[in-house]
Amino acid sequence: MGGPPPEGEGTLELLRQQRLHKLERISASGVNPWPTRYDRSHTTAEARAAFEAGEQPLPVSIAGRLVALRVMGKMSFGQVLDGSGKLQISFQIDDFGDRYEGLKDLDIGDFIGADGYMYRTQRGEITLHVQNYQLLAKSLRPLPEKWHGLTDPEKRYRQRYLDLISNEEARDVFRKRSAIVSGMRRFLEERGFVEIETPVLQPIYGGAAAEPFTTHYNALDRDLFLRISDELYLKRAIIGGLEKVFEIGKDFRNEGIDARHLQEFTMMELYQSYADMEDILRLTEELVRYLAVDVLGTPQVAYGEDTIDFSEPFRRMSIRDAVLEWAHLDIATATHEELVAAAKLAPTTGKGKLIDEIVSVHVEPRLIQPTFLTDYPVELSPLAKRQREQPELVERFELFAGGIERANAFSELNDPLDQRERFVQLARQRAEGDQEAPPVDEDFLEAMEYGMPPTGGLGMGIDRLAMLLTGQISIREVVLFPQLRTLQ
Repeated sequence: MGGPPPEGEGTLELLRQQRLHKLERISASGVNPWPTRYDRSHTTAEARAAFEAGEQPLPVSIAGRLVALRVMGKMSFGQVLDGSGKLQISFQIDDFGDRYEGLKDLDIGDFIGADGYMYRTQRGEITLHVQNYQLLAKSLRPLPEKWHGLTDPEKRYRQRYLDLISNEEARDVFRKRSAIVSGMRRFLEERGFVEIETPVLQPIYGGAAAEPFTTHYNALDRDLFLRISDELYLKRAIIGGLEKVFEIGKDFRNEGIDARHLQEFTMMELYQSYADMEDILRLTEELVRYLAVDVLGTPQVAYGEDTIDFSEPFRRMSIRDAVLEWAHLDIATATHEELVAAAKLAPTTGKGKLIDEIVSVHVEPRLIQPTFLTDYPVELSPLAKRQREQPELVERFELFAGGIERANAFSELNDPLDQRERFVQLARQRAEGDQEAPPVDEDFLEAMEYGMPPTGGLGMGIDRLAMLLTGQISIREVVLFPQLRTLQ
């Protein structure tokens, strides 16, 4: 059989009408094209494995989507796809008699159940000889052209279900993403962390610098915000005596979309009492290495044209050294004008944001192998503890790999008086027009005044980690249903 005709609107509607006519014939014959359930004995992979192991259970019963069908005179062949893979199936006219003609009312895309026995064709293909089949769901629209699937990224994201049907690589990405999340939970729980849930709707947003989404709570008649971070509520749990906590959940930031950012994304945040940045740095390296081996079976990961190696100790360098190496500028002695020129931002921009931009442009793209950047300025880290010898810097690191930031961690600030001063400074920035600066959270400050132990914290983006471990360059490749602009 050749490929389907070109997918113009008229052609698609014609094919749909043809399938509707087939549906009418099927229904008129007394067959229910939408049965409630079907008992299957094997997945396609299990049926194949049982046959290869010499087992001959009868009957073998499989179910899945029909992705190929060639109806011929006395013997027909097809392929069934389920969650475990594909299996060839065959039909012989001797098994069906007059019902054999009914195969012509099946279409690629239909869900069927089939039972029979396994054998190997003369060409060596393991096949299910079908003795009985049942239509489980009629497909009224043709699938994408089977040799190429969906190649337009925009259409793949908008109609992810078609991408999953036609693209084994896409299915594999999301299986691995699931394995990453379950492996992360296992790793943390084995080390005594407790998973908790914190509010998604918050009266005051905080924990990061970002513009929030606003919504209205009718029952309380008040505006609330979709959280931009889980941090301040997780720290309340630390204050309350839960010594090791983590959360995996959605955060929301009302910012731009690009290959690394989505407004709705999944984060893992953890906090550990009596720990500092150094403890969390070791934990982070162990976690990433563990997940690579657990999910991929190897600490070496292919990413674009590079191979990222998580087996070696991760490189560690200060922001000052990194900027000196790649931007040829000493941020400790540079003038404000030199920082502005390197960052290419407005002269009114503060030193912290200038340094952050210089790192983003000149340093990040070069950090292919796993690297911890340390020694961030306090202006960029309002929730981190100051360094003991250099109080203008904080105890913080960010983990980079593949040229992208993958994790962010602090020795958490637990001095409520210092925290209040930093919140007030952020409030001033907000009054001056910085919409990403959060307001003062008096409730959190009150909680801190009851005493917060020394604490280390980590935030790790699940989407970006999934990108790294599945070799994807765009974040939308690892999010099943990303938000997209409305079609005009």
